[in-house]
Amino acid sequence: MPHAPDSSDHLGFLVADVGRLLRRAFQARLDGTADTVTYAQARVLVWLARAEGLRQVDLAERLEIQPITLARLVDQLAAAGLVERRADPGDRRAYRLHLTPAAAPRLAEIRAIGDAVRAEALAGLDARQAAATVDGLRRIRASLATPRRVRAVRRAA
Repeated sequence: MPHAPDSSDHLGFLVADVGRLLRRAFQARLDGTADTVTYAQARVLVWLARAEGLRQVDLAERLEIQPITLARLVDQLAAAGLVERRADPGDRRAYRLHLTPAAAPRLAEIRAIGDAVRAEALAGLDARQAAATVDGLRRIRASLATPRRVRAVRRAA
């Protein structure tokens, strides 16, 4: 007989717990590398690899952190020679962020760690279940990323 789900089995709790555990596993593997970057620094590098040339304020918004927090992370990454700030030609008060060539091996290491953590997380699932889980999470993300107003208009149409 199936057990009654408790509050920790609700979707929000499960997703939050899985996210926390993924971050912990990722950080533990990062800590074992020769040239350690923090989880927060790795997130900055990965986002810049996806959208190089972002303004600092736009990257802070995407990372959902305060601009001053991002400024400190970028200072650390710049001191390590992984990121550089370039003046924004359209706004002399703003900077755009770019990866340096030295970031490429670090990003490869981050990707390898991500692959290992993903494999560990999905180890208890067969290939079909793993694909369905990832697909379901992508659909949930897409549903929640679409602004509520747009969803309401689509339903009314």
